[in-house]
Amino acid sequence: MTDAAASALAAIRGGLVVSCQAPPGDPMRDPEVLARLAASVVRAGAVGVRVNGVEVVRRTRALVTTPVIGLWKDGDEGVYITPTARHALDVARAGADIVAVDGTTRPRPDGRTLADTVAAVHRQTGALVLADVSTVDEGLAAVDAGADAVATTLSGYTGPGGPPAGPDLELAAALAGKLGVPVIAEGRIHSPQQARAALDAGVWAVVVGTAITSPAWLTGQYQAAMAA
Repeated sequence: MTDAAASALAAIRGGLVVSCQAPPGDPMRDPEVLARLAASVVRAGAVGVRVNGVEVVRRTRALVTTPVIGLWKDGDEGVYITPTARHALDVARAGADIVAVDGTTRPRPDGRTLADTVAAVHRQTGALVLADVSTVDEGLAAVDAGADAVATTLSGYTGPGGPPAGPDLELAAALAGKLGVPVIAEGRIHSPQQARAALDAGVWAVVVGTAITSPAWLTGQYQAAMAA
């Protein structure tokens, strides 16, 4: 790990990373809009941002000096979060300090292993690799594959049934207690209190997305409360 890469992890420790993304069909799903959204949350105190897409990474990198966690969602089934080494390298070369990849044990579209992708990023760029996992075993395997950090992003999304309503603080605490790399809590963190609870569980940093950056979701919360 280079000094510059290590400093990216150090910079987000104990802080709030904001995921600035928008689903397909959302009017906010525009590289310039999302990059400016990232700049706005950094101005408000976010220690880093998480953004999706090579062009969004590139534009965000031009607007912020805080660490950028980049990814590339390709498809919507199976392994689609930065699914191959090619995706990961393109994200890193666009300016991401940390590349988030699917860290589960499911087969990857290019037939390569997670270790292959991690090695390619480390060998050809100065970026780090963040493995998005759903279980403790996947977290352990991701570390064995060379991942520099692990996130709880996929908890509740890769197994049978739908995800629970709240964050998986049990998984966050278990990973933090077992792994020798930083653990980042992400997924269904919808309040400042839940973000605080995640930090108290021992994680390195907390990622919040929808609850901060989705006007559609926030509008729905108000509508539901007023209708009740």
